[in-house]
Amino acid sequence: MSGEPSGAQIALDNIRLRPAPRWGHTEFSLDYRPAYLAERAGCAADDPDFRRAWHDRFKLDLLWYTHDGLIDWAEAGRTTDMGHATYAADGSDRRDASVCPFTSMEDVWQFDAVAEYGLPDFDEQVRAYEGILRQARRDCPDQLTTGGCYRTIVSGAIAAFGWDMLLMAASDPVKMERVFDSFFRRTLFHMRAWAATSVEVVIQHDDFVWAAGPFMNPEIYRKVIIPRYAELCKPLHDAGKKVLFCSDGDFTALAADVAEAGTDGFIFEPCMDFGRMADDFGRTHCLVGSFVDCRDLTLGKWDKVRADIHRTFDRLADCRGAILAVGNHLPPNIPDAMLDAYFDSLLPGLGRI
Repeated sequence: MSGEPSGAQIALDNIRLRPAPRWGHTEFSLDYRPAYLAERAGCAADDPDFRRAWHDRFKLDLLWYTHDGLIDWAEAGRTTDMGHATYAADGSDRRDASVCPFTSMEDVWQFDAVAEYGLPDFDEQVRAYEGILRQARRDCPDQLTTGGCYRTIVSGAIAAFGWDMLLMAASDPVKMERVFDSFFRRTLFHMRAWAATSVEVVIQHDDFVWAAGPFMNPEIYRKVIIPRYAELCKPLHDAGKKVLFCSDGDFTALAADVAEAGTDGFIFEPCMDFGRMADDFGRTHCLVGSFVDCRDLTLGKWDKVRADIHRTFDRLADCRGAILAVGNHLPPNIPDAMLDAYFDSLLPGLGRI
């Protein structure tokens, strides 16, 4: 479209709930298929402009990015590597689980993330984050690169203890609050560092639920976890940043609480109903997602995918800002023809005026 703002500006306008010529667009894990991207973008995968070319080809406006800071947790202290299943087409990302270094609930209850992993020099961390942003803007000037941390409160506890020890220790909310608070304090340090940079949008990531919903007592979320999300938002909002909350799984039952804590938008999977999110938050928050499920794309259910694209566009009438995406990622085993059909149907419909 002639005279259209950059993708970065389109993403920002949607996040800020301002008028934009089109809805925003992003996708997750598309970079796992370089051959497909090279062919569709008309740019070799080893070309220095490759990333920019395929980002522009598929009208990607927002680039989801987080960085946990200068300290490597595994080098600084105890962590639990639960392994990784094969996701990449060549299986290069598969790894076996390690032995959990925590052998009792008492080990967990005595844990302090700040004492265990330490904190970097604040000014040095700010400079590192700012350097990352500047490089991202050079590499992808037409896209908005976010800031944020991945290992936050619950996700940090998962990375430290693994699921088994976390679930057992969380059976005592009183003892576990101090532990969660230590992850919060580490996260707050890094949110303050992001707040001191030129970043416009920060991801508040925390995988705090499962696909079936909350896995801890809801009161732990409402009394321990979510009030601390509000504290994480404060330095970012004070610095003029926007905050997008992101979690795997279904947090429908807690979405209103997270909204009240101050998030400006939600990034969510299709196990959460896009229509309900539009009903509840479409006028007040930016929504990042859609009805489209990657499993339908993978299994070749084109009629279902097409219907979900149309349903998404229909519900955007109730939204002031949205960035469309397949919320549970685009895995590398989606047939090329299905991916072509998806983009051919989605991209022309992004226009708002």
